[in-house]
Amino acid sequence: MILNPTVIYRWIVFLLAAGYCLRTMIFGGFDAFGGPFRFLTIWALFASFFAASRMMALMEGRSDHRWDGFVCMTAVINTMVVFLYWRLYFADPTSVTQDGQLAAWHLELYLHLFGPLLQWVDTVFIHRSYQRLGPALAWLVGVITAYVVWAELVVGPMNATPVGVVTSGLPYPFLNNLELPQRAIFYATNIATAVVLLFLFAGLTWAVRRRSLGRAAL
Repeated sequence: MILNPTVIYRWIVFLLAAGYCLRTMIFGGFDAFGGPFRFLTIWALFASFFAASRMMALMEGRSDHRWDGFVCMTAVINTMVVFLYWRLYFADPTSVTQDGQLAAWHLELYLHLFGPLLQWVDTVFIHRSYQRLGPALAWLVGVITAYVVWAELVVGPMNATPVGVVTSGLPYPFLNNLELPQRAIFYATNIATAVVLLFLFAGLTWAVRRRSLGRAAL
């Protein structure tokens, strides 16, 4: 197999995702119930790793399944992680961290910026997903709903910290300061935002695909 830029790029994406997944499993901290999987960021990380592995399999001819729905969902979840994390962090660092301090800089930058960026580039410019939005919507709503159920009905009741003014145990400190109706509005708003992001990604990918076809026709 000739090492073209796409091959090199996808190997970088795959190896970085695999390395940070392994780091999470070893050093992620399992002192609380659910361990690192309490956080949406880690769900996005492992989704990125699986998506990268499928892109490698497709590229190497080991699979003919495109996994468009899953890949699209992963891109949107990554976008939500980046947007929500930094918006909340810059407003109040303690709303998303235990003591207001970031972890290792390389970890934070990979999980909340460069890792998602690498996956976005593949899904828009290389894989060119978003050709069928039905499966992507199903994956997106399903994963977000599963995370909300996991956080509210499993993680929260099984943990005593973080402690808020309303409740305790929910993964992110700010959630414990919201009443259940407020949290429901927050979750619903983010599902709606995710759907909008999916269509924005689809529009961008359509423009990229159309421009490429136009160049090919010249």
